[in-house]
Amino acid sequence: MTSLFATPDPDLEDQQVIGEIHETRASLADYLRVPKRWNGLLRRTSTARAIQGSNTIEGYTVSEEDAVAAVDDEPPLGADEETWLEIIAYRRVLTYVLNVATEPGFVIDEAVLRSMHFMLLDHDLSKTPGRYRTSEIFVRDDKRGVNVYAGPEGELVPELMRALSESLSNPTSDDPLVRGAMAHLDLVMIHPFRDGNGRMARALQTMVLAQDQVVEPTFSSIEEWLGNNTQDYYDVLAATGRGAWNPGNDATLWVKFNLRAHHMQAQTMRRRFDEAEIQWRRIDELVATHRLNERIGAALFDALIGLRVTRPSYVKLTDLDERTATRDLVNAANLGLLEARGERRGRHYVAGEPLRQIQTDLRSSRKPLDDPYPTLLGEIRRALP
Repeated sequence: MTSLFATPDPDLEDQQVIGEIHETRASLADYLRVPKRWNGLLRRTSTARAIQGSNTIEGYTVSEEDAVAAVDDEPPLGADEETWLEIIAYRRVLTYVLNVATEPGFVIDEAVLRSMHFMLLDHDLSKTPGRYRTSEIFVRDDKRGVNVYAGPEGELVPELMRALSESLSNPTSDDPLVRGAMAHLDLVMIHPFRDGNGRMARALQTMVLAQDQVVEPTFSSIEEWLGNNTQDYYDVLAATGRGAWNPGNDATLWVKFNLRAHHMQAQTMRRRFDEAEIQWRRIDELVATHRLNERIGAALFDALIGLRVTRPSYVKLTDLDERTATRDLVNAANLGLLEARGERRGRHYVAGEPLRQIQTDLRSSRKPLDDPYPTLLGEIRRALP
């Protein structure tokens, strides 16, 4: 069988990190078993941040508000048409991943991967969505004006993708975190499509993790973390690939990088869950003080975490009619809980001073995240070709 990258054996440090990640993920699953008002809102923003992160790496940059609008199936506030088409397409791919991969017996095969790629690029048929490339391909660093990676020859792609599909359908003793990282690496290094390979590789990793079924895949994805640490992500791919397709290269740094991302992202999600409890308690106090209907809490929560609140988004959250929704938002603004921005169709609301103070208090009490591999980034940079 055609060779793919060999999975490195986790050392003692890796095994400890893997155990800590699973422990944190299990605690998140415990949170989600108890229905809370913020569960759905955090699920929504987490999906949006994953969409935002993965597309930012490819240069399709949108605000968090526009990423949430994509999840809510609402029009963008600021994204241009080209970027919005890419964001909506990736939302479709991620929705597919989050909904089918958790089904018992689901198998990731070539048909699944081709279908995902078609969903990603069917708005631009010139990029041959769903079809493997047949010619050479290069990854270019536009800042330096040089090619930094050459994929395997086009004639090898079908065989390599069959090998990848077989590796994904056969059970192994590898931890799902490692298995997902290796699937990501193999696909991005094969670079089987003319475009969209990075986003496909990251979506595939999320899909492999979703099969683990420990915690909802929405909360186990590292796409947000990768989007916020793009240069480190590029560096570790460069250190592992070393400019060309060579599956004999050591993937140890790559696996450690992914485990570090999982560890840091899991800590971030745990902190968000903990803070959501406090945020809602403080919101309840404000709602009670001003004798408001508790439904306004959803809008106040969005504003508190930094999102712009629009009437359409509030209507979608609460199922209110537009007149009642407008009255709620205007009333909250009159009380200083929200602040109105823009006019007419551009009208939106942001956090008022009481909400900003809640967030300031929380941020001042945050402890730094623990880095499970404090020397790793230095090792990666020293390994760069």
